[in-house]
Amino acid sequence: MLTLLGGSMVATFMALIMTRRMSALVALVVVPIAFGLLANGGHIGPMMLDGLLKLGPTAALLMFSIFYFSLMTDAGVFDPVVRGVVRVAQGDPLKIYLGTAVMGITVALDGDGTTTYMICVSALLPIYKRLGLSLQYMATLLVMSIGIMNILPWGGPTARAASALHLEVADVFVPLIPVMVAGFAYNLVVALVFGLRERKRVGVLSAEQFREMKRDIAQVPEYRRPRMLWLNVTLTVLLLVALIIGVLPLPILFIAATALALMINYPSLAEQKERLSAHAYNVVSVVGLILAAGVFTGILFGTGMVDAMAQDLLKVTPDWLGPFLAPATALFSGVATYAVTNDAFYFGMLPILAQTAQEYGIGAAEMARASVIGQPMHLLSPLVASTYVLVALLDLNYGDNQRRCMPWVLGLMLVMLASAMLFGVLPLKASLA
Repeated sequence: MLTLLGGSMVATFMALIMTRRMSALVALVVVPIAFGLLANGGHIGPMMLDGLLKLGPTAALLMFSIFYFSLMTDAGVFDPVVRGVVRVAQGDPLKIYLGTAVMGITVALDGDGTTTYMICVSALLPIYKRLGLSLQYMATLLVMSIGIMNILPWGGPTARAASALHLEVADVFVPLIPVMVAGFAYNLVVALVFGLRERKRVGVLSAEQFREMKRDIAQVPEYRRPRMLWLNVTLTVLLLVALIIGVLPLPILFIAATALALMINYPSLAEQKERLSAHAYNVVSVVGLILAAGVFTGILFGTGMVDAMAQDLLKVTPDWLGPFLAPATALFSGVATYAVTNDAFYFGMLPILAQTAQEYGIGAAEMARASVIGQPMHLLSPLVASTYVLVALLDLNYGDNQRRCMPWVLGLMLVMLASAMLFGVLPLKASLA
């Protein structure tokens, strides 16, 4: 019963937002409350509060990371990047989309989706708007970039898989490097397709139009701080290093960095108020969604729907599937991590899958590698906070973004799975050892 309710809750939520019957914020609250009442009567209040408490640090992280990177954009930290992209692209949509894919992969080396979206959108949005290019295409390329780079050991899923199966992270990750390269190649192909479409639609800028665009981008707003460029770059680099090595909890790092950015670039109270007010809409829209997602996850976990879905999905696995459990797990991981959190999948379901696979001669390391192939699909889950940041920054509809990203993300998963089997990272079919 709980499995049916959990699956129906996720399906109803996605149907409502994809058909634009409800906004994401409303659906994240109304849908789980309705299903929570069916599952647990009138005892869902503490569950929702627990969900809010658990997502509180995430909401703080997103709030201050948006403020920080917005302030860096205002101060002009990304202006050299914008000028560099313009110089290389020469007003050609094809080159801009290829540059977007390369930038997304490069910035995503830190393994964090929110940071990648903030930096890439801040740098590229002025160019896209000036040329009238599709922001949805940008969003799709960036989602796929994170889907690939999330496999990095510090990205989270690989470390979870290794921990759950008591493996060395290197044994899981290193064989996956060629798979990531194949995923990057696919990302470039998709960028090529998008670029050719947009080149046909908007054309390539003439020499005069290109000079005009350069003049527009070269105009410096009053709130730019060019003299502070290297100080701001240094602050940002130190922040990213601190994020990677874990000097302090992420929300605390961004709160401190935002305070320093305000103090350095906009010392007067009037300037600080003006800059914070300029970005308040983005902050409120994202943080509101995250807190609403707390209601969703609180009820999903508190009612036991997640546990029931995990166990019942494993029970219905047919016997004939046993020898094919490695590629099946790769595909299943996309579906599973879309419906439940990474923690629920890697610590609750993967050990059971791996134990079953051993009966067919499939090693734990192979199952761990298979389990991270579905990460591109996970990024489209309503449980992933960074996606809300992306759609808010680009002013996209959440449901439209899910629907339009999905086919390309599925393609990325299949390419990564095919390459994993081609390179011998995963077996197509195993026999008893």
